[in-house]
Amino acid sequence: MTADNAEQIASWNAEVGARWTTHQERLDALLAPISAAALALAAAAPGERVLDIGCGCGATTLALADAVGPGGRVLGVDVSAPMLARARTRTAAYPQVDYLEADAARAALPGANDLLFSRFGVMFFADPVGAFRAMRAALRGGARAAFVCWRPFMENPWATVPAMAGLRALGVTPPPSDPLAPGPFAFADGARVRTILADAGYDAIAVERFDTPMVLGADAQDAAALAMELGPLGSLVRTHGGGAAVRDAVTAALGAHETAQGIVLEGSAWLVSARAP
Repeated sequence: MTADNAEQIASWNAEVGARWTTHQERLDALLAPISAAALALAAAAPGERVLDIGCGCGATTLALADAVGPGGRVLGVDVSAPMLARARTRTAAYPQVDYLEADAARAALPGANDLLFSRFGVMFFADPVGAFRAMRAALRGGARAAFVCWRPFMENPWATVPAMAGLRALGVTPPPSDPLAPGPFAFADGARVRTILADAGYDAIAVERFDTPMVLGADAQDAAALAMELGPLGSLVRTHGGGAAVRDAVTAALGAHETAQGIVLEGSAWLVSARAP
């Protein structure tokens, strides 16, 4: 039995999930280089059965459905009703795709799957070992697992630059946080990720660093507006409030990273693969 994920479920069915759905197209573009690397690692093949954990608005589910073709199956699993509603609309023409609104750590997942995949969807489990053990039960022997998760917060300028500018403008010092608590950076420690998977019964575990430029917006104002709604700065604004002073400070900080392509900052993630014995 895994620990309760009630807090995460509530968050992704409220404001956070609604905002991700509103900005779906933009977030798909922002994460496209990372999505491509994770999907290449997964190497879904025609006819395979795939679980897409934390599928969100369906970008990776679409890509996996194209890879497995009409002879395969893809099940997108997510706790967020608004995000799944968008995903269902996007894949309406794909009979090989189904969705399940559920906590993957507790869901009755169909068995004998060939691939367990996730793009930034596995860092939110209250009991990650229990969750990965439960998901392994839905895999056939020799099946693959492939996912991507963020490396440390301080090594991700796309997050740190706007968040630090917001903190300075707000004049607040956040209390110390538990680095292992469910959240976007819970899997920042690659050694911990290896241990979680090993304790959950996986082998052939590989954890590789992946760095990529990320285009946050067309200009500083555009990037600041998105950052104030989503990510670490969005969380700060929801807790402490925002306003013109925060917006101006974040806009100025992001303006230092303007290029011909827009506001570009580095992202750093782990590409993780493993096997179910």
